[in-house]
Amino acid sequence: MSKTTGSEDIARGIALRIAAAGAFSIMAAVLKLASLDGVTAPEMLFYRAFFGLPVVLIWVLTQPGGLAGLATRRPLAHLGRSALGVASILCVFQTLTLLPLAEATTISFTAPIFATILSFLILKEAVGPRRWAAVAVGFIGVLIVTRPLSLVSGADSAPLPLAGVGFGLAAALLTAAVTITLRQLRDTEHVAAIVFWFFVCSSIVGALLLPFVGRMHALTTFALLAGSGLAGGVAQLLMTASLQKAPVAVVAPFDYLQILGAVAFGAWLMKTTPTADTLAGAALIAASGLYTAWRERVRRRQALLQTTAPPV
Repeated sequence: MSKTTGSEDIARGIALRIAAAGAFSIMAAVLKLASLDGVTAPEMLFYRAFFGLPVVLIWVLTQPGGLAGLATRRPLAHLGRSALGVASILCVFQTLTLLPLAEATTISFTAPIFATILSFLILKEAVGPRRWAAVAVGFIGVLIVTRPLSLVSGADSAPLPLAGVGFGLAAALLTAAVTITLRQLRDTEHVAAIVFWFFVCSSIVGALLLPFVGRMHALTTFALLAGSGLAGGVAQLLMTASLQKAPVAVVAPFDYLQILGAVAFGAWLMKTTPTADTLAGAALIAASGLYTAWRERVRRRQALLQTTAPPV
């Protein structure tokens, strides 16, 4: 591959990732609107998966090998990954029902912080002092966003609801756990199988919960739920396609555009504006995640150089 082609692929990967961030932002915004009509997290889970599954299936059929890519040699591993993923999504959606859109999105981006901690505890990866410092900076950002010391920040900066913050941090922790399992699954499983079976499991779990929490909504609300599924399915495919064009360390930083998307959609659709605390905390969380991604890229490059270095 020539340098020009490589640069073009990286540019396409970045463009796809930016589009994925936009699609995820749309999904979160329409689900937040749906929550204002009383839609619950399990309902969001079902409709997002149900309407997103056809999008994923069409994509699978267009890939080399088609349905053969759905075959798996590790069904139990998929089940475990899907269980973590479904729990994570439910927590994400519950956070959306409890917190403003910008704050809910910002807290979700603490996942890289937890991923660093889990990689140290579970995968026994070496984590240097600079990455631990990035973790600390990220948690300081969380404290600023959640505003537990509102008397210091000012009377107009009330602390966020504890339940919403708790679900948001639980979602980030579970998302980090999913990241760890994906590292292991991608060694043997086709990405089509990983995405497809997760959507199937989400649909099944959502369908089982629907009789207990589902209810009738306005047609506009059902349209929002259908839109969330389509946007979520498209976002998942755009994100996957970006990884086929460029390394994850290159495209992952563009995920933080979702915070800007949440701020914009929140101001436009819900007439809510983030406080100075939220913006400052979001900046620290984003800086922590970006630095962690950069250090991971440097670490992998150094490891590659060591393994490919000629003998002396």
